[in-house]
Amino acid sequence: MEPNIKEVAGRIRALREDMDLTMQEMADATGRTVSEYAAQESGEQDLSFTFLYKCAERLGVDVIEILTGENPHLSGYSLMRADEGLSIKRRAGFEYLHKAPHFKNKLAEPFLVTAPYLEEEQDVPIHLSYHKGQEIDFILKGTLRFAYENHVEELEAGDMLMYDSGRGHGMIATGGEPCVFLAIVMKPQDDSIS
Repeated sequence: MEPNIKEVAGRIRALREDMDLTMQEMADATGRTVSEYAAQESGEQDLSFTFLYKCAERLGVDVIEILTGENPHLSGYSLMRADEGLSIKRRAGFEYLHKAPHFKNKLAEPFLVTAPYLEEEQDVPIHLSYHKGQEIDFILKGTLRFAYENHVEELEAGDMLMYDSGRGHGMIATGGEPCVFLAIVMKPQDDSIS
């Protein structure tokens, strides 16, 4: 299942309006200008995972509710088979497969991520993202260049990172092929998204 960008953007707008939040307040919460935020809320621009996560955080909902319009409902356990999950294709071909979309009150968001190999990214600075919390990335297949503020690390299958995701971080696949990794995005301890 791939969420429709216009529907997702419409849910963000409806939640913002229901909460009587201004575009300026949401722009501040997502780290964008009002015009950038407006373009994303209207569905004119792609919605990055970081943007969706920050919207969910500010709106006080689970990111899955924004993506699907449904509240997660499982509380005991959630099982997703190898090819199952909520597919989210964002950011220059990155594919995120959310592996527990129906589990409620998650302390973390688990994703199987496929980073495409793009030749044009190999010799330019890596785009950095920021979102509150921590993240664990475990490389399953391929190689990955990871940038964290001014540090750069080269990773391969079996390597694992854990980092403060509130600081600048980004990654690209290297080695001529996509990189597949498990990303566990953990929410800040003082924040709870139902």
